[in-house]
Amino acid sequence: MTTQPLRGKSALVTGGARRVGRSIALALAEAGADVAITFRSSRAEAAQTASEIENLGLRALAIECDVRTEASVCAAVAAAVGSFGRLDLVINNAAIFESAPLDSLTLEQWDAVFETNARGPFLMAREALPHLRASKIREGRIINIGSLGGIHAWANHAHYCASKAALHSLTQAMAKAFAPEVSVNCVAPGWIALEESDPSQAAHFARKTPMQCNGSVDDVAQAVLFFAAGPHFITGQVLAVDGGLGL
Repeated sequence: MTTQPLRGKSALVTGGARRVGRSIALALAEAGADVAITFRSSRAEAAQTASEIENLGLRALAIECDVRTEASVCAAVAAAVGSFGRLDLVINNAAIFESAPLDSLTLEQWDAVFETNARGPFLMAREALPHLRASKIREGRIINIGSLGGIHAWANHAHYCASKAALHSLTQAMAKAFAPEVSVNCVAPGWIALEESDPSQAAHFARKTPMQCNGSVDDVAQAVLFFAAGPHFITGQVLAVDGGLGL
């Protein structure tokens, strides 16, 4: 693999202003891609991430977008294509994570999580599909960010786990429906250490993980980069990035 395998390509990362999304956006830029990121409320962080991408010598665009809304998604895709002239990669990262006892879960909580975690990726993929299909030599790619919770259910995160399981299944349906021009895969992180992570919780999950440590945002970004720059023949896969936690 060359040092910049994505040179000449463009990517759209939803929720790319902070945390995992930011790491993904920067990894794609370091691999040579122009990168558009979407944000909903993190305007300052989005501007900072875009600035860091531009400092790498690539084009960047920060787009305010609510992935739950069809019109907003359509506008975001149009903005990315209008700025870069093409769209080769879509990374559906924007998501809601919430804890709530299942027996007291409200309909509003259920719908809010599904609107972002499942409907958002569907809308984004559908709108981007014609541009991805036009990508040079059948190289369009969609990479969804799932979760270990979509593979192994967690009692106090039922709506989140169900939404990610739906995204995993949607990944496989897309892989069949969008082939052969577009490959579709999913990265399913386990427990990922963030700046705001509770130290005691971090230690707890590190002890439970066979690799005896927690994952990082860079671990997730590198898995995304594998699907973004690796063989286009690989499609319909859900890759757990969890240090063995789900075994």
